[in-house]
Amino acid sequence: MYRNRLVSFRFVTVLMFAILAISGLGFSIYMIYIANSLYMYALAISFTILAVIAGFFNVTASVWYYRSFLYKDYLKKITKKLEPVKTFPTVAIAVPVYNEDPKHVKSNMLRLMKLKYPEDKLRYYLLDDSTKTEVTSELKSFARNHNIVYIHRESRQGFKAGALNNFLKHSSEKLIAIFDYDEYLVDTNFLLDLLPYFNDKKLSYIQTTKKYAKGSFFSDSVELFNAFFFRFIQPARALDNTAIFAGSCGLISRDAIESVGGFPEFVIEDTFFSFESDMHDFKSLYIPKVYALGRPLKTFTELMRQQWRYNYGNTQFIGYFFKKSKKLRRFTTLTSMDYITHGFSLNYLSFVLVLFTIVSMLIAFSTVPFVSLTITEFMQSKYLPLDFEAFGVLAFLLSFIMPIILTRVYFKSIRKGFMIFMLNYALAIIRTKAALAALFNKGAASIRWSRDIDPNKSRLLFSIYNTKVELIFTGILVALGIYAININHVPGGVWLLWYGIMYSCATILFYKYG
Repeated sequence: MYRNRLVSFRFVTVLMFAILAISGLGFSIYMIYIANSLYMYALAISFTILAVIAGFFNVTASVWYYRSFLYKDYLKKITKKLEPVKTFPTVAIAVPVYNEDPKHVKSNMLRLMKLKYPEDKLRYYLLDDSTKTEVTSELKSFARNHNIVYIHRESRQGFKAGALNNFLKHSSEKLIAIFDYDEYLVDTNFLLDLLPYFNDKKLSYIQTTKKYAKGSFFSDSVELFNAFFFRFIQPARALDNTAIFAGSCGLISRDAIESVGGFPEFVIEDTFFSFESDMHDFKSLYIPKVYALGRPLKTFTELMRQQWRYNYGNTQFIGYFFKKSKKLRRFTTLTSMDYITHGFSLNYLSFVLVLFTIVSMLIAFSTVPFVSLTITEFMQSKYLPLDFEAFGVLAFLLSFIMPIILTRVYFKSIRKGFMIFMLNYALAIIRTKAALAALFNKGAASIRWSRDIDPNKSRLLFSIYNTKVELIFTGILVALGIYAININHVPGGVWLLWYGIMYSCATILFYKYG
């Protein structure tokens, strides 16, 4: 009975994605139809372009969502063909570190050393890029006492990819397992479970599910970003042989790494490596099982740093993808869409969202013949058919309701669904800034906070200062929303007020969660 309800819900969800795409396009078509000036045509065309982009992502999301349920049978067929392992290849366990707490590093390294595998075939490597003397000294001593190969670099050239490429020069193992310093192994069968799949010599890597350990309500909500990706997107991509290597909790063939020329030295080396692997005609695989738990993101600051890095890297990847486009002839349309949508995903959730907001603001004060209703009339159902923004309201409501419904059905929480909705607005500006920094090759690959204000002394001031762009944007939207309501443009005014409230979430979350 429960299974039948889930199957029915799949079709309902796909239908909601379709209605969401149609609603935006319907509003765009009507705007073009009633445009009566060059300015209005420009506004209508701008909104249409954004609606088409949104529609593309909504349709893609529905395809990923639906196809993710096909992966279980696909993987089962592959698993049935597996043969017992006759010989055990050498394996390197690599853990990159940069100025992290030695206590956490040592604890997780000791846990990794409990992996079930022939000891003479297994070697551990600590890739230390730390610049703090006390950290390097403690980790070096720890490595020496536990027969771990310690590799230290004086510079961070190439970031994590640089550390991994340097490690390749000092190792010779046939398979390489990468774990982040903060990931605690929960299943010691990691190597034994994954090894049989590498009987296929064309297999480049296997990615397993990445998951954060349980934490606060905030960190558990953030975990859902990962959960949605690994539950719906990664399985669907794996059907197309485009499963993304996610940087850790994965096993890679050295032959594949060397064939593609090592790890591309970009901020998100994992995505670039996945793409290069596919370009070189290797296979990839996703195993939907958790073998290690990462440390939860406890603060909003950590989340903003992470999202800055992701979107900076994704924007770089888009340029890289199109630069290599001449060599993509063997890619199917679906394969190309997988990579394009992956690169544009956070830009869609940020840059396009910000542009939507700006265009909405211009529409509210344009010459579009909105039906001018008073607040009293607006509340009366008989005037609803006259509301010009019916399509817009429908699109907005669905964009708000869908993450909440999906979170409730699959992750048993309405509150976390609402938090995810808030986070997409709260992170929109910082993601946009990261995209622009990457686009114009300006700024660093990681965000920097003001050093003039001590957050421990004045968290409110620190929060306000570091979200000043979001607050200015919020102030403009709120002021215009109030003005629109005063001149009886109630729908437009409410629309702008809601946008203003959502963008202020950056400051609220910064203050509440640090």
